[in-house]
Amino acid sequence: MDEAEYDYDLLVIGSGPGGQKAAISAAKLGKRVCVIERRDMVGGVSANKGTIPSKTLREAVLYLTGLSMREVYGQSYRVKQDITVQDLMARTQQVISREIEVVRAQLLRNHVELIIGTGRFVDPHTVVVEGGGERRQVTAANIVIATGTRPARPSHVEFDDARVVDSDGILLLDRLPDSMVVVGAGVIGIEYASMFAALGCRVTVVERRDRMLDFCDPEVVESLKFHLRDLSVAFRFGEDVEKVEIGRNGTVTTLSSGKRIPAETVMYSAGRQGVTEDLSLENAGLWADKRGRIAVDSQYRTEVGHIFAVGDVIGFPALAATSMDQGRLASLYAFGEPANELRGIQPFGIYTTPEISFCGRTEEELTGDSVPYEVGISRYRELARGQIAGDSYGMLKLLVSPSTRHLLGVHVFGTGAADLVHVGQAVMGCGGTVDYLVDTVFNFPTLSEAYKVAALDVTNKLRALEQFDM
Repeated sequence: MDEAEYDYDLLVIGSGPGGQKAAISAAKLGKRVCVIERRDMVGGVSANKGTIPSKTLREAVLYLTGLSMREVYGQSYRVKQDITVQDLMARTQQVISREIEVVRAQLLRNHVELIIGTGRFVDPHTVVVEGGGERRQVTAANIVIATGTRPARPSHVEFDDARVVDSDGILLLDRLPDSMVVVGAGVIGIEYASMFAALGCRVTVVERRDRMLDFCDPEVVESLKFHLRDLSVAFRFGEDVEKVEIGRNGTVTTLSSGKRIPAETVMYSAGRQGVTEDLSLENAGLWADKRGRIAVDSQYRTEVGHIFAVGDVIGFPALAATSMDQGRLASLYAFGEPANELRGIQPFGIYTTPEISFCGRTEEELTGDSVPYEVGISRYRELARGQIAGDSYGMLKLLVSPSTRHLLGVHVFGTGAADLVHVGQAVMGCGGTVDYLVDTVFNFPTLSEAYKVAALDVTNKLRALEQFDM
């Protein structure tokens, strides 16, 4: 069947970060494009229940609690004494609404048709869309699946969306709890644990593994744990949850070791489940694993050559930023356009309190692969901007090759980490060396100066080695 005989050149199922960028990228190539999305989910999980609301909530928490300025004005400093759910959600709802309008406007501006409803495959090139009492069948030469994920709900846990909730339900609480158990120390669990701890909630984190965020730099993770413990967060590692009982005044979580933890609320962050069960994938010759994830190759192509999948539905790293790039790349691959993916230097941003961001490799990875490296560290307390911002604990770590002087990894912990990491990412992407960071001039006073301090630290160590070898 010739491409012209299909209704569209590209059909995208899902309007989150990955789907949106796939659609717009194809539209920029002059292709006929449509996006299928449910009425209440334009913008995808990211805009409605994930990245946008959680990060907006974090900003509201940091501002209203005055947490980030307590080193300047004292530990009792607080912008608002009695913070309510309404205080936190007012700004969140405003940002969500604005983001949804931005997505709609971008699709409209690029002449991408938005079809409201739930899509499922009829055959590899045909999707039927049902919603609002209407049924429509559309065909496309190429299809991108970008349906995202939802929180996984273990079958042995009784969720009542009031006392026992998942990471979606946590945004719908009618009051702020005084105590909370967070089950799962992954990115989402730790982000919410740090937010509620900042609000004064007594948080206990239960994790079945022996450590958390094991893909991050261990020194950074230890620093984060120290600060969370300072906010009265308790950790229970190597523990499984046996059961959660709901009573009139709260919950009791029983661990496999016999420990019992009382709390007003329990939040489960037990991973994510791909939203694929209603797609009728078998009609397209596809399948999903038990977590609802779809397998793809290096070009985000599924086993069926003209069908692609991007974003959280294909698994790790499951970040909004990487999903956007996957969508763009899949669209280019679909139409045979040149594409370049800088997969090795994709940044990670974890919006805990304080935040973490890194790019490149960790010390553990380099050591495991027997790759020599030297470390340069800068502490925010050494920087004028660190003093001004009231951040005495932040740090920036550079991992540098002694032979080539190229950056192997950049790890940042503290204020603005997710923004700062991009300086190191740019240097790595352009093949620059640590000498560039030594020679360049940074604005003063800024946190970006941390790069120069860390670069000087590591070059001094490298000089000592060179003098020894002479």
